[in-house]
Amino acid sequence: MITLQVSRYRPGQDAEPVFQDYEVPLRSDWAVLDGLAHIKDHLDGTLSFRWSCRMGICGSCGMTVNGEPRLTCGTFLTDYGEGPIRVEPLRGFPVIRDLVVDIDDVLAKLAHVKPWLIREGEELPLTAEYTQTPAQLEAYKQYSMCINCMLCYSACPVYALEPDFLGPAAIALAQRYNLDSRDQGDRFDLLATDEGVWGCTFVGECTSACPKHVDPAEAIQRYKLTAALTSVRNLLPWGRS
Repeated sequence: MITLQVSRYRPGQDAEPVFQDYEVPLRSDWAVLDGLAHIKDHLDGTLSFRWSCRMGICGSCGMTVNGEPRLTCGTFLTDYGEGPIRVEPLRGFPVIRDLVVDIDDVLAKLAHVKPWLIREGEELPLTAEYTQTPAQLEAYKQYSMCINCMLCYSACPVYALEPDFLGPAAIALAQRYNLDSRDQGDRFDLLATDEGVWGCTFVGECTSACPKHVDPAEAIQRYKLTAALTSVRNLLPWGRS
């Protein structure tokens, strides 16, 4: 058996979060999410947490495990020896109940960066295709692997202090389209701001936390260079559009 110390909190009813201990079977094939499911099914049906695929694809089960933002479906009980294992909601987000957090702010930021292919003055039939070479696909593929698990936001010290910061996943998502050969959009005014890439202090915790190796810190630094070069060109008479 191993002890899970689980954060319990009901805003509006509880003054502050408290930890409740549960003993769950220590099995080599059980992830932390399995331990939480065991609690929900057999020990305490009032426990609330978010999950879906259990395969590291949906990004729903992100929580703070022993102080680190992790996907609980891919974090195994045996990774923590004899325990205990402390499970908390993702930090930096309002808590809805227990381990469930409100992610509406980040979802709005993702939509804000225009995460779709932008084409200028062109209407093609529905059967038309935009072809790409393998090299063109490789240019942005890494940034397309994000599963919106929010771990990077929980790890980001800037987002914790400056909630207007667009944040790692949103900027990486914008870069996914900026680097796409099919895209003709201009996201400069959205990204080259204090709330955008210039708000990042390059701590790099977002990249360390990312379970899909998207490397949002790299995406941010790459766009800083793009933004700086664009700003310099715009100052030159021959560089203005």
